[in-house]
Amino acid sequence: MAPSPVKTLTVDLYLQDVFNCEASNDSDISDIITATWQQWIQTWLEELHSIITISGAYELSLRLTSDYEIQTLNNQYRHKNQPTDVLAFAALEVKVPQSSEKISADESLYLGDIIISVDTAKQQARQNHHSLTVELAWLVAHGLLHLLGWDHPDEESLLQMLAQQETLLKLVGLQPNN
Repeated sequence: MAPSPVKTLTVDLYLQDVFNCEASNDSDISDIITATWQQWIQTWLEELHSIITISGAYELSLRLTSDYEIQTLNNQYRHKNQPTDVLAFAALEVKVPQSSEKISADESLYLGDIIISVDTAKQQARQNHHSLTVELAWLVAHGLLHLLGWDHPDEESLLQMLAQQETLLKLVGLQPNN
């Protein structure tokens, strides 16, 4: 078995107003906290490593919050005064980092921030007939792809991105129902 291309991954998980989200209950909070975000994201980075072969160590932040906070951020940074499901703020300034941009082996590459509204995720999970865990993983995968330079300005690129998200979820044993 080949060694893992991703040697280390640091996921800083922040729970902001999650306990005050609309209709949150103990089961939802347990799903959020016990989800294996670090392991899932590492698996996804290993899958995508062929297009981001610049580091063996990565870092990102994942913030799970309420519609109120994400609406504030969406208004501040995208000038859309409404809640959204996921925001991704990439730290990289290039579309897809190239292998010529390698950083030292002991240095982590900071990818950026993923912010998800648990309120909106709960609504979407119900609409799509799957668990909150699957919906949150779907949104984290979407945000991660944005951090790595993926975008969906047209229907074709959106379909490619959604297919990649589905592939990533299947890698960690999750299956979206949409």
